[in-house]
Amino acid sequence: MSSKKLSTNKNILWDSDLLSLSKTSRPSQSLLKLKDAGIEKIEDLLWVLPLRVQSAPSIRPFHQMQEGELFLGEGTLLGLDLSPAFGKRGKGRVQLFNATVTVKDSISEEIAVLKFFNTYPSFKKQFESKKAFSFMGVPNVYKGSIQITNPKIDPKDVQSSDGMLVEYPTVNGVSGRLVKGIVEKIPDALWDTELSTPTLVINQDIVLHRSFSILHGRVSSTKEEREKAKKDIIYWEFFHDQLKVHARKTANKSLKAPKIAWDDKSYTGFLKSLPYTLTQDQCEVVAQVKKDMTQGSPMMRMVQGDVGCGKTTVAFLAMAMTAEQGGQVAMMCPTESLALQHFQTLNQVLPEKFKPELLLGSTKPSRKKEIYASLESGSCQVVIGTHSLIQDSVKFNNLQLCIIDEQHKFGVEQRHKLSLKGDGVHTLIMSATPIPRTLQMAQYGDLDISTIRTMPSGRKGIKTRIVTEGTYEKYLSFIKTRLALKEQVYIVVPAISESEVLDITHVQGIETEYKKYFSEHSIECLHGKLKPEEKQRIFKDFSSQKIDILISTSVVEVGVNVPSATVMSIYNPERFGLSSLHQLRGRVGRGDRPGFCFLVSTQRISPESMNRLKVIEQSVDGFHIAEADLKNRGEGDLFGVSQSGMISTKKVASIFEHFDIFDQVNKDIAKIAKARPDELNDILVAIAKDQKVSSTI
Repeated sequence: MSSKKLSTNKNILWDSDLLSLSKTSRPSQSLLKLKDAGIEKIEDLLWVLPLRVQSAPSIRPFHQMQEGELFLGEGTLLGLDLSPAFGKRGKGRVQLFNATVTVKDSISEEIAVLKFFNTYPSFKKQFESKKAFSFMGVPNVYKGSIQITNPKIDPKDVQSSDGMLVEYPTVNGVSGRLVKGIVEKIPDALWDTELSTPTLVINQDIVLHRSFSILHGRVSSTKEEREKAKKDIIYWEFFHDQLKVHARKTANKSLKAPKIAWDDKSYTGFLKSLPYTLTQDQCEVVAQVKKDMTQGSPMMRMVQGDVGCGKTTVAFLAMAMTAEQGGQVAMMCPTESLALQHFQTLNQVLPEKFKPELLLGSTKPSRKKEIYASLESGSCQVVIGTHSLIQDSVKFNNLQLCIIDEQHKFGVEQRHKLSLKGDGVHTLIMSATPIPRTLQMAQYGDLDISTIRTMPSGRKGIKTRIVTEGTYEKYLSFIKTRLALKEQVYIVVPAISESEVLDITHVQGIETEYKKYFSEHSIECLHGKLKPEEKQRIFKDFSSQKIDILISTSVVEVGVNVPSATVMSIYNPERFGLSSLHQLRGRVGRGDRPGFCFLVSTQRISPESMNRLKVIEQSVDGFHIAEADLKNRGEGDLFGVSQSGMISTKKVASIFEHFDIFDQVNKDIAKIAKARPDELNDILVAIAKDQKVSSTI
């Protein structure tokens, strides 16, 4: 359907379904793929910003090529040579080729060289069928001669009617060319219409539809206008996201929650039952939690700190005090091993009357029914479990406290679903991935955040070293020494079995190597494909020192606390995020012996990857590492999983690149809160209820 025909359809609006751009009742696969990628409305297309927007060059003679300047030429084929691209294979393991194409200028007698990399065998036949053709690309100098690498051939598909070149990224398998064709189906008249998205705008100079028109190359613009358009969109994105954060906090504060008094006698008795004394940081965080739980609105607090700092103890104290007052507590963990570990610990420290239950996916059906009944009747006050806790079949009699361990392993909806199993439930979230201040402000503004920085006394610390091919034998010898001292070793690898595509270390390969080199020691393998009962058996054997070396995938990142394990070796560490490496490292050095972490990278890696690893080698500060990880991977990838409902999917704005704009947004919201609090509060309440609000401030 042409843009002209669509422009006469008054039913097409920004908030219209994306599929309304289809010219038939059967949408194209491209539209369906974009829909699967979260592009639901026509308006969502605006956030798929072009990679480049520039004026289309006119066809010029070859001698006018300038290095680094977009060039459009036209000529005839003189020659085409193919050479194997060694080590490069395409679909079906087909050999790929590099191509050198020689072209004679149609305007003059000059010659140009075009280079194409990783082409299929059919490339030559397709190219030789052309007589005269045009090409467009950016010239570069190679060995003293000018050439164009991977130019576009007959590039009519990237040129819009007004002489602007607009190139879009590939989205969910939909090529940039097809994305461009879909964007061009947006009616012309719609580009002059204000967006339907409810906005709260302070700066009257921000006109979003105009900004998007500029950035999509729909109108001619200067460099200054394009820069302002981008800043306006970044401002709006931050502003909209921060309103959501404030709305969540406003909605939470308006709810009623049980006031859970902490009985001093019971609290003191519980403290005495612990085999250690609380650190000063733990005492301060406990005081904050205690205050939250007695104020009458739901606690929404995150306790963050490095592995082993004592977050779980704070959670256990809150759990005991809630149960003491007759309330129920649910603690949700991301893995069965971690849930089992907490269950075992609680059986040792909780008073006998609060005997906890363990609810896992692997729990036998008959036992599950018994636990369901005890939770619904209220006879069970404490339950530890995994995702099984959020199943519809789990009902509580009087749920008052939810504890979420390793919060970054869960999505927002999963955490929310657990808290909805009671009225005004208090929520305590634990994070062993320290969250940088900037991210706290951007994404966790609705939470109160407590930080435990001090570690329990007696810890000997962890030393970290990068192992290369030249130091690998020395590393293996060191492992033998630690094993001789009756210490245990974790070996973490990124894959279970050998890959046909990736050259990475895997469990099976390391098992063969280590059983040969450490033949006198007990070695076991652990990975996600094992049955739950087999995993539990291996964890138990490792904890009781029946296993000397545990070869595993990253499933040991959480849930293992073995004081006699002193060595953590991570193969292909460049394939892990910095925060994951720091988490894995935190599995050792937990007893009275020093810990050792080895980042084993015997293959050649890029200088950038080596610099990342040096961050881990040189620092044990989780906050510094998290900040570096955030800069490297972006806000959306920090924790390695989708955090639905937390992180903006638009992502034009970056908290690091545009912190000045982010800071201004928060100052503006603070001004509104001070000058017109009632109006802002009404808007926040409406947003929290997912109502459309249109207002200008």
